[in-house]
Amino acid sequence: MEKQPGSKNCFVCGRENDAGLKVTFYNDLEKQQVRAEVTVDEHFNGYPGFVHGGIVATLLDETSGRATLLDDKDNLMVTGRLDIKYLLPTPTGQPLTIVGWKVKGSRRHAHVAGEIRLADGTVTASCEATVIRPPGDFPKIWNWDGSAEGWKVYKD
Repeated sequence: MEKQPGSKNCFVCGRENDAGLKVTFYNDLEKQQVRAEVTVDEHFNGYPGFVHGGIVATLLDETSGRATLLDDKDNLMVTGRLDIKYLLPTPTGQPLTIVGWKVKGSRRHAHVAGEIRLADGTVTASCEATVIRPPGDFPKIWNWDGSAEGWKVYKD
């Protein structure tokens, strides 16, 4: 599988964010999915032993949105809508697989989806989202410079 770019300070993928999750994402081109493996530490729990719902939402948002990068690593979009189904409590301290995929879309907007799965394949939460390309020239409007933020593929 091909590794996706990450950044220095992103809460989800940031290599240098001490408070972050430090998730690494991969393109599974055969399945047309984005995949990540993560074990969420207990300091991200809601109830003891379970991942806080906001962290579950964050993981699904990031993973499903990254599906737009499968075809083009520079096709950055932002979430316009995120619908989450919390099916089962998601445990902390256990390996989880997060999967995202594009349902349909273009370079301007896309409908994406994602799931969080336990090691046995049980889905604990799922989402559907609409992601959009911000109007205008995204990097210039918000002074976003991918190189300054460390947006690159990091070595293991």
